[in-house]
Amino acid sequence: MVGVVLVSHSAGLAAETAALARGIAGEPVPVAAAGGTADGGLGTSFDLVEQAIRSVDRGDGVLIIPDLGSSVLTARLLEEAGRVMIADVPFVEGAVAACVAACVGGSLAEVLAAAEEARTYRKL
Repeated sequence: MVGVVLVSHSAGLAAETAALARGIAGEPVPVAAAGGTADGGLGTSFDLVEQAIRSVDRGDGVLIIPDLGSSVLTARLLEEAGRVMIADVPFVEGAVAACVAACVGGSLAEVLAAAEEARTYRKL
């Protein structure tokens, strides 16, 4: 199963988004929150993101969904072609779509495509 890592400047935002995505997609989906700094502040931690990638990697690839700014730069440092990819998608909608696609057995490319489709979701 493809793993999903949510990288945010806020530990709370990352954790709650992971909980929402897991609640919608189902418990077996490997999703990890990598939010904030190691000391609990706002920011992005290379080490936390790297640990999150390892924790969800089941051998089918990992999709990283960053929120903005330095989280994108940190994710780019950890990107590995064909194994660890970054999705440029809306944070919450992309996370839910990616986790649902992962939970039904989608490949890394399919999970990325599902997350990218979240850009077109309309609310009204």
